[in-house]
Amino acid sequence: MIRIFRTIDNTIQQVNESSEGCWIALTAPTAAELLETAVNYEIDLDHLRAPLDEEERSRIEVEDDYTMIIVDIPITEERKEKEYYVTIPCGIILTQDNILTICLEDTPILEGFMDGRVRNFWTYRKTRFFLQILNRNAAMYLQYLRMIDKKSDEVEKKLHISTKNQELIDLLELEKSLVYFTTSLRSNEVVLERMLKAEVIRKYPEDEDLLDDVIIENKQAIEMADIYSNILSGTMDAYASVISNNLNIVMKVLAVITIIMSIPTMIASFWGMNVPVPLANDPHGFAIVLVFSAVLTLAGYWILEKKKLF
Repeated sequence: MIRIFRTIDNTIQQVNESSEGCWIALTAPTAAELLETAVNYEIDLDHLRAPLDEEERSRIEVEDDYTMIIVDIPITEERKEKEYYVTIPCGIILTQDNILTICLEDTPILEGFMDGRVRNFWTYRKTRFFLQILNRNAAMYLQYLRMIDKKSDEVEKKLHISTKNQELIDLLELEKSLVYFTTSLRSNEVVLERMLKAEVIRKYPEDEDLLDDVIIENKQAIEMADIYSNILSGTMDAYASVISNNLNIVMKVLAVITIIMSIPTMIASFWGMNVPVPLANDPHGFAIVLVFSAVLTLAGYWILEKKKLF
C-alpha cells in the first residue's frame, strides 16, 4: 500500500499525487508498487526491498541521489491470545525532493505522524522529519520496556504460588523480547553515531540537538534493556529453583503419608489371611488389632515428625 502525505497550512493531509516536499509511506508494498516507486523516484529496487526483510540489519547508505537509513522499530504481535514484543526493520529514504518510509506493517510510530499527533512536523523538512521518527522510535522502546517490566512483575506474583511451568515460559518470552530489543537498540546506536558524522546532518546544524536527544534516548533504552534482562534472567533462575523445591516438598509429603498409611494396611493384610492368627477366637480381637494398628501408626508419625520430614 502506498500513501502520500503533505503538509498543507501546517496540517498533515493525504494527497493523491506526489510533489516536492511530500512524504511517501509504503506499508507492505507489492512487487508492482515497489517497481513503480523505484522508477518514479529513481531508487535502487534492492534498497526498497531491504526493509521488507525481517532479518535486515540496521544501517545507513549514502548514494548520489538519496540516502537510505534502516533502523529496527519495536512492535507487538499477538500469538495464542497473548501479546509479544518483537522488532522489525523500517526504511527511511531521503531524496532530493521527498522522504519515503518502507515498513512491513503499520506501526504506532508512523501512525502518529499520519494522524497529525506530532508537534512541529512538516513533510518538507526531511531531516527533522526522520530525526523525529528516530526520536519517537527510541521513546517507543522505552515505553515497551516499561510494559515488559510491569508484565514480569505480574508473572512473578503468580510464581510465588505456582508449581507449573507456564509462568516460567512467560518469563522466557519476555526475556527473548529483551534480547531482541537490546540487539536492535545496539544496531540503531551504530546508525545514529554514523549519522552524527554524516554530511547530510551537517547541512542542518539546527537539528543536531534533536539528534543528540535521540542518541541519549537510545542509550537510555539500551541501559534499561540490559538491566531488565539481567533482573529477569536472575529471577528465572531463582524461581526455577523455587518451583523445583515446591515440587520436592509436595512429593515428600505424599511419600510420608504413604509410609504412615502403609502401617495399618500391612497389619490388616496379616490378620486378613486364611491361616490361624493371634486373637482369631478372642471376642475383643478386632478392637485389639485396631488399637495396635493405631499405636504403630502414631509411633511412625512421631518418628517421622521428629526427623523433620513433615
